[in-house]
Amino acid sequence: MQETNVNIRISVRNLVEFILRSGDIDNTKARFEADAMQAGSRLHRKLQKQMGANYSAEVPLSITVPITREDISFELTIEGRADGIIVNNVIREDFSVLIFEEEESNSPEITIDEIKGVYMDISHLTAPEGVHRAQAMCYAYIYATKYSHEKIGIRITYCNIETENLRYFEETFTNEELSAWFDHLVNEYCKWAEWQIKWTEKRNTAIKALDFPFPYREGQKELVTGVYKTILRKKKLFIEAPTGVGKTISTVFPSVKAMGEGLVEKIFYLTAKTITRTVAEDTFHILNESGLPMKVVTITAKDKICILDKPDCNPVACERAKGYYDRVNDAVYDLLTNENDINRDLVIAYAEQHCVCPFEMCLDATLWTDAVICDYNYAFDPNVYLRRFFQNEKQRDYVFLIDEAHNLVDRAREMYSAVLYKDSFLEVKRFVKDKSPKFTKLLDQCNNDLLKLRRDCDEFEVLDNVDGFGLHLMGLMAEYEVFLQENHLLEGGEEVLRLFLDIRHFLNIYEIHDEKYTIYTDYEEEDSFRIKLQCMDPSKNLLTCMERGRSAVLFSATLLPINYYMEQLGGRKEDYAVYAPSSFLPENRIIMIGKDVSTKYTRRNETEYKKILRYIKEFTDAKTGNYMVFFPSYQMLQTIAELAYPELKGVVVQSSSMSEGERELFLQEFVEDPENSRIGFCVMGGIFSEGIDLKSDRLIGAVIVGTGLPMVCNERELFRGYFDEKNGKGFDYSYLYQGMNKVLQSAGRVIRTKEDRGAILLLDERFTQKQYCELFPREWFPNVSVNVDTMRGILDNFWQNAVEVHS
Repeated sequence: MQETNVNIRISVRNLVEFILRSGDIDNTKARFEADAMQAGSRLHRKLQKQMGANYSAEVPLSITVPITREDISFELTIEGRADGIIVNNVIREDFSVLIFEEEESNSPEITIDEIKGVYMDISHLTAPEGVHRAQAMCYAYIYATKYSHEKIGIRITYCNIETENLRYFEETFTNEELSAWFDHLVNEYCKWAEWQIKWTEKRNTAIKALDFPFPYREGQKELVTGVYKTILRKKKLFIEAPTGVGKTISTVFPSVKAMGEGLVEKIFYLTAKTITRTVAEDTFHILNESGLPMKVVTITAKDKICILDKPDCNPVACERAKGYYDRVNDAVYDLLTNENDINRDLVIAYAEQHCVCPFEMCLDATLWTDAVICDYNYAFDPNVYLRRFFQNEKQRDYVFLIDEAHNLVDRAREMYSAVLYKDSFLEVKRFVKDKSPKFTKLLDQCNNDLLKLRRDCDEFEVLDNVDGFGLHLMGLMAEYEVFLQENHLLEGGEEVLRLFLDIRHFLNIYEIHDEKYTIYTDYEEEDSFRIKLQCMDPSKNLLTCMERGRSAVLFSATLLPINYYMEQLGGRKEDYAVYAPSSFLPENRIIMIGKDVSTKYTRRNETEYKKILRYIKEFTDAKTGNYMVFFPSYQMLQTIAELAYPELKGVVVQSSSMSEGERELFLQEFVEDPENSRIGFCVMGGIFSEGIDLKSDRLIGAVIVGTGLPMVCNERELFRGYFDEKNGKGFDYSYLYQGMNKVLQSAGRVIRTKEDRGAILLLDERFTQKQYCELFPREWFPNVSVNVDTMRGILDNFWQNAVEVHS
């Protein structure tokens, strides 16, 4: 038998939910337990304070169980916090000794209290939810065993978040009954724990023998060391690293080495786009081929992996949803014991074999894998974050590797914002008015609140608070829960559920909104009135999420200015920032600035457009090859494209709504060693300005038309005013940094490998101004200012030197 010193730790909640769940996935039933970010915990604290002197709140409990299997022995620690422990019949406390009344009583001396906040009408509850009862039973067993109680009680306390009405379910167990139940629960889990121990030992042995899979480029070894030290010291690291430095392998490799040393429990590789998820998959695959076995799973969005044309997760619409929880553990075990690189195709194949939902099975597999590759949402978005990892505030040894981190600022602002449309309330009322007068009345109440706000809003109105509307929404949600549980709508069901989810998110954000938020009303397309809780600064929310892990490494080729991104992305003074040197030779690239042209709105006319077109023609005529021209808007792209067709040959144009197949066809136009030039007209900030990887001579030049500044609008001006008041940098924070980031990303499509040579042309006189030049990366110096007459000679000389070097 293999004796180990391994101790497997699992929370009470995770244990009971993993082993005891059963039945169907069913989106037609409202969630039983409230998902409120703060409402539930606030309610817990309020109830706990009201319970009296014989009530102890948030009591940490744990038990370590020695496990002996056929060929291995280990320890299993089950831990958590009991919401409350009630001491019954107590008359006084003498230090830690409890003195009880001597009279006979059928009630137990101790009762474990499990509190659950819900929006539903608790009068409809006839029994506690199975997993809630099981949680209380776990705590009861741990407490009874630790303090030698022969009999102990449990109480499940349900509280309506809006009304604060209470409903109790109570039971009493003997220690013998709980012991038999608990032993069965632990035995069911031991198969998984045994597999985990054996796998971890195999993985860690391989990690210790693992070497960096490539020769180190200039500065790369220092970058790898910096990431490892960041993890060791439990800090955050912000990396500005040019294309070609090898950011992915330089962050993944030291994270894996730290995992082998026991510093890291799980790696979360977080991305904003599918293409960067593919790069991460390839990186882990390289390590696998170098002798490292790791379980790595990629989460694919539900709508892209669902077997239905449109996701509808209930046993009536989908056979995979019926009995899902009865089959999924076997499916996951089969997947884990046979595969390492768990990509979309493998998930689909195993899900089909076991007749389970591929999306949900993929999420369940993440519990057991070493690394998870996924979108930002799964770590940060309050609606979809992985609750199995991030539900509690307790810090775990997770490492967050955040790729293309410049995207996270705007993404996070939207994640932590919430919006409601007045028309949605009227739409839902139309579907439910004949089914529930009370529900309809509450919808009318909220609609009337919005009607009053609309009367006071000509175009855009900032509000101090919406407390009255918030209270009415809470009242509506209580009845909404009841309605969803009692009714199954054939018509309008999707719309009714969507508003429920939108209101729930709105209330969650309303609970946490503070001075970093602005509340406003305005009109969207087609005069649709809305109210929005706008997150102005996501740093506090992101920091809360990142602190659930050990360390975070945020990296991008365009993380300038670094102080801005550190501030907005939850960085602290004690965190680190590094600028990785470029591995490319300066002579392989030329950067030119057209100083006699402008894309300012006041200068946008046919004369200026023709000058831009002349620049493009001279630039692309200098050498046969593939080029991309990035415009600040579709409107300007179309205007210049119309002027270009008589003069430029080989132009292909990005359309505003390209399918995945159309994108691939567009990129296939850019072949190696072309006989004729191909000129792609694209939009800055669009699908081709970031994440695509056209190596070698598949792309030899890029023209950046304009500074990329966002269009002036009410919301953008709101940000400008907010940051002007905060730090006097309103224009920079709301326009300049975002615009320049799009410029840098677009230009970064050129020069992808050390052997590449390429030219970049920046067309706007503002690029010569100090506030823009200060945002250039180091490798953009030196650069050369040109006009439309002098550019061609400078460019011809660059390409001539390139020919001589390669010959």
